[in-house]
Amino acid sequence: MAITRDDVLLALQAVTIDAAGTTLPASGRLSQVVVDPTNRVMFSILIDASEAARFEPIRRSAEGKVLSMPGVSGVFASLTSERGPGMPEQSKAAPVPVTAAPPRPGAPPGQGPALPGVRHIVAVASGKGGVGKSTTACNIALALKAQGLKVGLLDADIYGPSVPKLFGLSGKPKVVDNRSMEPMEGYGLKVMSIGFLIEPETAMIWRGPMVQSALTQMLRDVLWGELDVLIVDMPPGTGDAQLTMAQATPLSGAVIVSTPQDLALIDARRGVTMFKKVAVPILGVIENMATFVCPNCNHESHIFGHGGARIEAQRLGVPFLGEVPLNMTIRESSDAGQPVVAVAPDGPQARVYREIAAKLWDNLNAAPAGRAAPKIVFE
Repeated sequence: MAITRDDVLLALQAVTIDAAGTTLPASGRLSQVVVDPTNRVMFSILIDASEAARFEPIRRSAEGKVLSMPGVSGVFASLTSERGPGMPEQSKAAPVPVTAAPPRPGAPPGQGPALPGVRHIVAVASGKGGVGKSTTACNIALALKAQGLKVGLLDADIYGPSVPKLFGLSGKPKVVDNRSMEPMEGYGLKVMSIGFLIEPETAMIWRGPMVQSALTQMLRDVLWGELDVLIVDMPPGTGDAQLTMAQATPLSGAVIVSTPQDLALIDARRGVTMFKKVAVPILGVIENMATFVCPNCNHESHIFGHGGARIEAQRLGVPFLGEVPLNMTIRESSDAGQPVVAVAPDGPQARVYREIAAKLWDNLNAAPAGRAAPKIVFE
């Protein structure tokens, strides 16, 4: 049974937001309602930041009304704050999401909650696309698992999810109690991606609030269990998704992936600056596609240059984690859904990722665990 936007709006007529009985659809606070092909419903409620505590029960009520509709497979509902008519000016910057989850015990007001059972959350990011960030995130996660750690991987690239392809996974996550999702499993990792919830060729034509809502739900409504590290494969750039993760999640730190050439380093620099601005520690920079070795004659070629990311890390005063070669084995195994660290753990390519993962784990242990999420301040 297909669910329509009008069906959802009708159900939300039963949710009131004030003593006068104003319904949620009539309040002007409801975002566009999106229903995906699996009958998963997504929407957000616009509030002022000071109204978060009052509107959380309203958000839960709205979520419950939609979940009770026959045929609905799940709901992504969040509170979102942005300047608008009648609201006080909070910032001259772009809208910033307000998380709906309750704060963890002892956390100062306004700081994001920790994920129960998750010791470290690490964002793997890049300033631009096409630098091999997802492949790097996937193999680093597997290399951390090879050290005996409990590891999860969240594909936060809403517009271009790559993790299902990299792990050769398909199907949909199991929904528990009509609310929480069990992560999929790939080579011993707990894995979640928006790619599991949509058809492979579906274009995610979502504005900022919907992206923020989906990210928040994939973090907090997934049964991650006990993890030493949750690796988050970020979308490229420095937009809504990055700000959502930085504000709403207690990140232990971020890893920046770049190729060596100047064009990529310019954007990598922006990524480092963005995370520093929101007080997220930089755990290291990785130079991907650093050297190509001809499989026939063993001649080394620096197709994208060489050493640029290392020099940039030194200039910015952040750790350099290592170089990953431009290698056909890595590309072929990724395309086949068989990550090189999992299927060829003793090979030279896997050794590179293991060495990077070991440095990353050392840097994580030197950083405070479960760091409270920062409040974003724009100057």
